[in-house]
Amino acid sequence: MSFSFGCRAPRRAAKNGFTLVELLVVIAIIGILIALLLPAVQAAREAARRAQCTNHLKQLGLALHNYHDTHKTLPARKTVYRLSGFIALLPYLEQGPMYDRIMAGDPDLGIPSGGAVDALSDWEGLNGFPDTLRCPSDPGDNDVITSGAYRGTERLVNYAFCKGDDTADTNFAQGSRGMFGYLEWFSFSRITDGLSNTVAMSERLRQGYRNLTVSDKEMDHRLGMAVVSGLRNNPALAMTATDGKYFIGGTSVNCRFGSVGTRGHTHFVGFTTVMPPNGPAARDGEYGVFPPSSMHPGGVNVLMGDGSVRFVSDTIDTGNLSATRAHGFSGPSPYGVWGAMGSRSGGEAVSAP
Repeated sequence: MSFSFGCRAPRRAAKNGFTLVELLVVIAIIGILIALLLPAVQAAREAARRAQCTNHLKQLGLALHNYHDTHKTLPARKTVYRLSGFIALLPYLEQGPMYDRIMAGDPDLGIPSGGAVDALSDWEGLNGFPDTLRCPSDPGDNDVITSGAYRGTERLVNYAFCKGDDTADTNFAQGSRGMFGYLEWFSFSRITDGLSNTVAMSERLRQGYRNLTVSDKEMDHRLGMAVVSGLRNNPALAMTATDGKYFIGGTSVNCRFGSVGTRGHTHFVGFTTVMPPNGPAARDGEYGVFPPSSMHPGGVNVLMGDGSVRFVSDTIDTGNLSATRAHGFSGPSPYGVWGAMGSRSGGEAVSAP
C-alpha cells in the first residue's frame, strides 16, 4: 500500500538572461569584430576620398585644356600682381561670377578693375574659392584662421602647379622647367616631352600661414618648409632637417602652402619634382624644394598634361639629389624619373609610371 500526500518537488525558475561569463564572451566577440572591421571601413572611406581627389584633378585638367583652347596658352602660375593661376582658371571651374567680380574690381574701395588687385589684399572680392580646390583627405588641422587674406577657408587650396625640377628663383625669375612659371604662359607646343609624359599639377597638404622654431616630433615635415642653407647646389640638404617624418627640434620652419590660394608664389600654390612625394620641403631664400604631399597612403595623385590622373609613389626614382640643379630650361634632369616627369623639355627617354 502506498500513500501520496499530493506534494511535488519545486521546479527551478526558467533562465531569463545571460550569465556574466556569457555576457563577457559576447562583448569580447563584438570587440574583435569591430577591430577587424574598422580598418576596412577606414580604408573604404580613404578610397572614396582619394577617388574624389582624383576627380578634382580631372576637373582641373579639363579647365586647363579649355583655357588653352581659348587662349592658346596655359595660365601663368603667377602674374604681375602676384595673383595665382587659379584666378585665371575660375571661369573654367564654373566660377564665372567670382572671376567677373575680381575683374570688375571695386572703385569705391580703391580696388582697380582688370584683375589689378594685389593677391594679399583683404578685399572680400577675392574670397570664395570652391571646394573643388581642396582635397577631402586633408583634415585641415593646420589651417590657421587669423585675419585679412589669411582668414577662414575662403582662399584655401590643396592643388598645385608644377614648376618642374628647378630649385632656383622659385618666385620671381621668369621661365620654368615645368609647365607653369612667373609671367610665363606656355603653349602645348612648348611641352616637347609630350603632354602624357609631363606633370601639370599635383596636391599638397595645407599649411596654416606662420613661422616658428619647432621642437622634436612637433611638426610633420610635410606641413612646412625648413630653412636650410645651400639648397641651390645640393637639394639633398633638405634631408638634414628631418628625422624621416618630423622636422628635427630647433629647425626654423615657414608654413605657407595653400593658406592663400590667390598668391602665385611657388611655396603658396606650386611644387617641384626634386624631392620625392611626401618628402621634406625646404627653402633657402628664393631657392627651394617643394614636393607634393597628401594623406593618401603611399603617394600622391598627379595630373598629367594630357588630362589623365596617375598615382605616384613615394618611392619613385629621384636620381642624384646631391646634384646641382638643372641649369637652363631644357635638357635632361639629374633627379631621375621624378625630375624627368616634371621637366617639359628634358628630352629624356623615360615613361611616366
